[in-house]
Amino acid sequence: MPALTPDTIRAATDTLCRLTEYLRENPDPQEALALVEPLLDEYTGLPIQLGDTLRALARAVQSHPNTPHSEKISDLVTELRAAAWVQTDQYMLHYVLDELRKVVSTASSEPGCGRCR
Repeated sequence: MPALTPDTIRAATDTLCRLTEYLRENPDPQEALALVEPLLDEYTGLPIQLGDTLRALARAVQSHPNTPHSEKISDLVTELRAAAWVQTDQYMLHYVLDELRKVVSTASSEPGCGRCR
């Protein structure tokens, strides 16, 4: 695996920006759901990954021998860990996606205009 760089991480965020722009163009809901699904996977999705990343960053900063041991560092590490829990709690969005998929699928299989319901 190639080494991580700020540019490789920016490429990932650029992909998310492209997805957002695409979704703003009102694509087919089934296709939109399929594209967003990996982001909200309950085990590997963005909320879980971001939470894990924030916790790992907190641990890396706190345990590095060159990090000064101060109240300010301790407070900032605590904030990172709190933010990690907030992000991880968003894992439940995969349930919202499941429900959306059911409703969209049902609506598209019924006769008539989907916007008229």
